[in-house]
Amino acid sequence: MAEITAGMVKELREKTDAPMMECKKALTEAAGDMVKAEEILRVKLGSKASKAASRITAEGLVGIHISGDGKSGAMIEVNCETDFVAKNDDFLKLTKECAELIAIKNPADVVALSALPMGEGTVDSTRAALVGKIGENLSIRRFVRVEAKGKLASYIHGGAKIGVLIDLVGGDEQLAKDLAMHIAASKPKSLDSTGVSADLIESERRVAIEKAKEAGKPEAMIEKIAEGSVQKFLKEVTLLGQVFVKAEDGKQTIEQLLKVKGASIAGFTLFMVGEGIEKKVNDFAAEVAAQAAAAAQK
Repeated sequence: MAEITAGMVKELREKTDAPMMECKKALTEAAGDMVKAEEILRVKLGSKASKAASRITAEGLVGIHISGDGKSGAMIEVNCETDFVAKNDDFLKLTKECAELIAIKNPADVVALSALPMGEGTVDSTRAALVGKIGENLSIRRFVRVEAKGKLASYIHGGAKIGVLIDLVGGDEQLAKDLAMHIAASKPKSLDSTGVSADLIESERRVAIEKAKEAGKPEAMIEKIAEGSVQKFLKEVTLLGQVFVKAEDGKQTIEQLLKVKGASIAGFTLFMVGEGIEKKVNDFAAEVAAQAAAAAQK
């Protein structure tokens, strides 16, 4: 049997917000498999065990640049160590100028972007100089560049911690803005079910089956119940299936809204600063205690 370490228990607790003992039991039952253990906790504890899905950890900014005609644009995430630096004018300028460069020059990746001219040197030398000036590590994490089939629109939320770039075909400026705001609020995983990974769908199906079994549902009904749960899940995580956040009746889906407006969405991208990055959390009390102990030894 795989050894269940304290570190594994801590990691699972941070992902799920489940009690320590429940995390240890789940890891033991899953023979140390973190993904399987998370599924076990979701069966036992419900949605609380999905906390990590939208947790934002690292600091930084999302920057967006769209051409005047709305036909091309870019969105970038640039990271730093503290929120204080994310508000620094030089950091804001770097993020803005990188987004503009991506939209205009269309670099293949972060390495290519880093080599592009900026100021008296390159993007990377500018970044490195800023690291020296600020005294904090800075990194360009990711970006996307879009050539629109329709017209691009964007939305920045939460002090540029969440950014949305959407390609809307038809419709008008207000509809584009509303849709971008909806994406920022509801955080869909994809436009429709074809964009949801098979592994994620299968995970939902397994969880639903185990829940149905624990609830004592008849064996003949379990597959039907599981399929219903999967379809409900897909509506919740796909943009077209979600209920529009501004729907007056609380029922109109994005798909229905687009049909009424005679529009369609060619694609969208959602960036949440630090998504999926574990942020170091300092225990202030522990630091003070350690400093006091060190001082006593002297």
